[in-house]
Amino acid sequence: MAKKNSLGMGLDALFGDNGSETSGSQTMRLSDIEPNRSQPRQDFDDGAIAELADSIRQHGLIQPIVVRPYSAGYQIVAGERRWRACRMLGMSEVPVIIKEFDDAQTAQIALIENIQREDLNPVEEAMAYKSLMDDYNMTQEELSKAVGKSRSAVANAVRLLNLPEEIVDMLRTKELSTGQAKAIASAETEEDMLELAKMAAGGKMTVREIEQIIAKKAEENEETDATEDKEQRRAANFMTEMQISLHERLGRKVKIKSKDGEKGTITIDFYDKDELSDLAERLTRE
Repeated sequence: MAKKNSLGMGLDALFGDNGSETSGSQTMRLSDIEPNRSQPRQDFDDGAIAELADSIRQHGLIQPIVVRPYSAGYQIVAGERRWRACRMLGMSEVPVIIKEFDDAQTAQIALIENIQREDLNPVEEAMAYKSLMDDYNMTQEELSKAVGKSRSAVANAVRLLNLPEEIVDMLRTKELSTGQAKAIASAETEEDMLELAKMAAGGKMTVREIEQIIAKKAEENEETDATEDKEQRRAANFMTEMQISLHERLGRKVKIKSKDGEKGTITIDFYDKDELSDLAERLTRE
């Protein structure tokens, strides 16, 4: 079982103040470094990487890439966007800081880096939380302390993964905001969720408008349920009255069964052939 790790530290503890050169760094060949395929950020904006490359071209790579020994080379712990930008520039060497981190620590640090820099979309963030809890046995409390967010924020983020896959994809591509998705999650059925998501996509509806539609739908459902209950009670009373009437007329125990109040079966008890003959005569008498 993997050891639980609660870092509880910001990125400054890793590589100092943003925007200032960090001591303890050394130069490493870019070809010796590989990305972490399990890191939470999966979608990279090529335009943003190009802008970062322009900045590095003008000012150099001020903040080193954090790596750890891995396989025959080194793996990125923090700084994949910088690594990609340096590759785009055709750089052969980059400044790095080498740290000895295990898999659990690497996963936490990668998540913290992206969250603090707001690099993750809501789905990537939720999946990273879930992975840390599932793979490294972290509790929501431990995770919330490690990433500097409330326990409820972590829980609400992970809950987004329970939405229908189509809605999760819309959240990933930013067709829906996190607030919209959270509001949609309170709809009663998956069909209602999908309908609301399509209506709200692209900012066509505010969170408040989504909540109002859901509240109205719930109210209508309550009224429908009340009406159906009333009709069911009427049907049950009618069947009971018919059962009593037949019992009095035939002098036999009678039982009526009906699922919808319209069609069903009648059971009449008899105890010998004579009683059966008597019932047949009564029922066929004009």
